[in-house]
Amino acid sequence: MRLAAFTIALILSLGAAQAAETCRSQADDKKLAGAARTSFMTKCEKDSTAECETTATKRELAGAARTSFVTKCAKDAAGT
Repeated sequence: MRLAAFTIALILSLGAAQAAETCRSQADDKKLAGAARTSFMTKCEKDSTAECETTATKRELAGAARTSFVTKCAKDAAGT
């Protein structure tokens, strides 16, 4: 029960703290299309996922809380 409440609190705090531009908005700002957009999005999403993993490690998350956090964080960073 505590783990579920903690996970929900983390997800909500992440959404409020997400002020950085998403991969999608960066690609739009750069007016990328076709292969250039695909390449940029792939690299940006991979970098964002790595940052989310690092953040999860710093927060000492494990198990379902870590999985939930990283999934939501990466999805928000990608802009999907």
